[in-house]
Amino acid sequence: MTTLYLVLVGVLMGNIAIGLIRILRGPTVADRMLAAEFFGTVTVAIILLLAIAMDKSVYYDVALVFALLSALAVVAFVTRGWPDRKSGEQEDERG
Repeated sequence: MTTLYLVLVGVLMGNIAIGLIRILRGPTVADRMLAAEFFGTVTVAIILLLAIAMDKSVYYDVALVFALLSALAVVAFVTRGWPDRKSGEQEDERG
């Protein structure tokens, strides 16, 4: 069963390599942020698979921290990097 988990980790690492292409070629900032969020999700999955394969419960806490950091990165992107729609609509109505 451990071999299966390690094979799945390899497949997920391949997904990260494919996601890197999206970051390099992404036409918009949102595409790049989505790929970065994908990296966070895959990293959590890899850490959880390794925790099961190596029977180390401390990795569950590490995966939880990575998941929280990934969610905070998305919130930071949306609040700082995304244009404010309300102010744009008000400018259109006035002009």
